[in-house]
Amino acid sequence: MLIGLVAGASAGVVAHALFPGAAFLDTLVSQVTEPLGRIFLRLLFMLVIPLVLTALPLGVAGLGDLGRVGRIGLRTLGYSAAVSACAVLLGVAMVNVFQPGAGFDPETREKLRASLPSGAAPAAPGAIGIDLLVNLVPQNIVKALAEGDLLAVMVFSVLLGIGLAAVRSEPARRLEEALQGLYGVVMWLLDRVIRLAPIGIACLLFSLTARLGGDVLRQLGAYVLVVVGALAIQQFGVYSLSVRFLGGMSPLFFFRSVRAAMLTAFSTASSNATLPTALLVAEQELKLPTHVSRFVLTIGSTANQNGTALFEGVTVLFLAQFYGVELSLAQQIVVVSICVLGGIGTAGVPAGSIPVIVMILGLIGVPPEGIGLILGVDRFLDMCRTTVNVTGDLAAAVYVSRGESRDAHAA
Repeated sequence: MLIGLVAGASAGVVAHALFPGAAFLDTLVSQVTEPLGRIFLRLLFMLVIPLVLTALPLGVAGLGDLGRVGRIGLRTLGYSAAVSACAVLLGVAMVNVFQPGAGFDPETREKLRASLPSGAAPAAPGAIGIDLLVNLVPQNIVKALAEGDLLAVMVFSVLLGIGLAAVRSEPARRLEEALQGLYGVVMWLLDRVIRLAPIGIACLLFSLTARLGGDVLRQLGAYVLVVVGALAIQQFGVYSLSVRFLGGMSPLFFFRSVRAAMLTAFSTASSNATLPTALLVAEQELKLPTHVSRFVLTIGSTANQNGTALFEGVTVLFLAQFYGVELSLAQQIVVVSICVLGGIGTAGVPAGSIPVIVMILGLIGVPPEGIGLILGVDRFLDMCRTTVNVTGDLAAAVYVSRGESRDAHAA
């Protein structure tokens, strides 16, 4: 992906400098590179609804019967929601302060809007308030699927997951198995589409830079710095406070003990692939109770992805700034809420958050095609946010373990 980014962007900058306004360059972009890039993006968009409709119910159902799981499940769920909200708010605050997507002059921004495919221009953001609350509940789920009403699909998916967790009959288990099978197929397809990313990214970046020049790359660099900076604050600031004051453990001891899991997460960019190492670290290095660590870390690999939620929030707001789409405070709160909820159903595999970002972009009126801009740097950012995800799971396990010890002593 990085090779595709560099090759496409470099060729586009050179073409823009040597042949500004040339007819053959415009033909090359409009008839070759742009259509190829759009095909790649459409392959991604095609998988969004199937992924949401399978991953989110399975993630919620994986929490189990909260009445049966009891205090461990409730503590894990409450902690995950609170820390994820903190992560997204941190990212949103940094985007608003540093404005990484702003800075284009009006003429360049108009060129950017004109370069969008027909029908892809930003739509007016939907109403926020009572109408939004009413529309959260789909009147007809088939209609919501057909119209791409992804927020309604998400609500239905959460309710489906709750129903799967509550109904323990054999037919319900078969439905869960069917969703698991479809989820596996969708993830296989997503993996194959991502393998085409170097070509798609090269075409998308060539099209952008050939039209706009090197300004795009400067904006992209600012975006990377904001994401990495926000992730670093979450990792070493928020988690240190959580471990110290909620978990009663020294942050220095914590980070020294979990370094193997952090390195594994960074190298694999997959929470699922890091799970065995995280379990080993929790039991042998942190000395946490086995029943707590296994429950919290297994659920956390899917349902406690703080770094991913932060990344999604930053990316959505960056692309909104990039395309000049103004989002009100209320709309940004909606973005935060969806990112926190999306952290439950985001796949714990490389690039698993991309379909969720595409969904949010379409919801708030930002061109989903903009996702192509960040795919070239996504692998590095994926490694960083996965490290934050895994560390957050271990910090959650420390917090829940402390509460279990208190309850045991009280008993």
